[in-house]
Amino acid sequence: MKKLESLQEFFRYTSLNVLGMIGLSCYILADTFFVSKGLGTDGLTALNLAIPIYSFIHGSGLMIGMGGGTKYSILKSQEHHQDANKTFTHAVLLAICFAIIFVLIGFLFSGTIISLFVEQGNVFDMSKTYLQVILLFAPAFLMNNVFLCFVRNDGAPQLSMAAMLGGSFSNIVLDYIFIFPCQMGIFGAVFATGLAPIISMCILSPHFFKKKNQFHFIKSTISLKTITGIFSSGVPSLVTEVSSGIVMIVFNTIILNLEGNVGVAAYGVIANLSLVVMAIYTGIAQGIQPLMSRDYGLNHLDNIYRVLKYALLTMLIISAVIYTTVFFGASSITQIFNSENNAMLQTIAAQGLKLYFIACPFAGFNIILSMYFTSVEHPLPAHIISLLRGFIIIIPMAFLLSAIAKMNGVWSAFPVTELIVAVVGLGCFEWLKHHHYSE
Repeated sequence: MKKLESLQEFFRYTSLNVLGMIGLSCYILADTFFVSKGLGTDGLTALNLAIPIYSFIHGSGLMIGMGGGTKYSILKSQEHHQDANKTFTHAVLLAICFAIIFVLIGFLFSGTIISLFVEQGNVFDMSKTYLQVILLFAPAFLMNNVFLCFVRNDGAPQLSMAAMLGGSFSNIVLDYIFIFPCQMGIFGAVFATGLAPIISMCILSPHFFKKKNQFHFIKSTISLKTITGIFSSGVPSLVTEVSSGIVMIVFNTIILNLEGNVGVAAYGVIANLSLVVMAIYTGIAQGIQPLMSRDYGLNHLDNIYRVLKYALLTMLIISAVIYTTVFFGASSITQIFNSENNAMLQTIAAQGLKLYFIACPFAGFNIILSMYFTSVEHPLPAHIISLLRGFIIIIPMAFLLSAIAKMNGVWSAFPVTELIVAVVGLGCFEWLKHHHYSE
């Protein structure tokens, strides 16, 4: 009976989160598509220059939301309601502090940041507009991330998913309206993106108006311990978000030297698909977090391992389906993105897909395991996994393997990195499991 309940709860939380995350990644793809169609190469360049800053905003929101949500879930399950509310209050205050910093950067330094990458001209103007508006909307992005995580940890995963999807699809619709009928240019594209978290929060609002929420603002003195707790649980989310932008820059630089613009375009196809696949794994991980944090708070270790087993089995089945599809359909998948029928792009991307996506099961394992460590208040192994995946192994590996095997080396850097990290992660897990049971 207990196993059946766990399984039902697992599928309810993870399926909703996976759907929400796929929606989120699809709207990024749609954003890129509409900008390329409506504003051409200059618009696409401007978008790509501003995206790393967006990953800082989104990553900061996730860090505060996931870190605060994890702590909240554990405290709530232990009936420490005052401390749970204190965590929520601190999470909102932290989001406000980060929002102020981002808004000030938007007002004062947008031009300076863009001038580091491009000279004065059309691309500079478009990039500055995009960056400035996205930074001014930072309060909405940060608050939306915090509320999504807390609502999910408050037993309302359906509402959290509805808000994620609602925000994502409104962005796609508004992108089209603002860029094409309204002819608002790059401002229209970024304005649509900025409105998405506001619409998402409107969808979340019934949780508060109907008094369904169990978390509330309370008067409390600033607690360094609470802030540190939020950060320590949330930092892996920030590292994952920021590192993806940095890795893209490194890969683009290496590929540009090897195969020029066609190689970079081929990597664009692979990176966009990878974004959707990684979103599925992140959806599973974010779905199990409230369940594992609650069971950890109640000291139900067997339940935690059961949920983890379900997550890893689900991930392996999904990985097998994805890789089979990619392996046998590599040419057809590439053709969808290769509108100019470039033979060189077709060859590079089709070969790249087969090598790059070998990483699927290992990447899925690392994302889920990292969330497990965070959920049970052992953030150090999660930090190690995030840093190894995001910077320490993948960047040197990309340079090393590309020097040995050119483009095949570049494509192999991702699976080799994820495999090494999976071995390290498994070692950490076995040590922690033994440590838990021996206590």
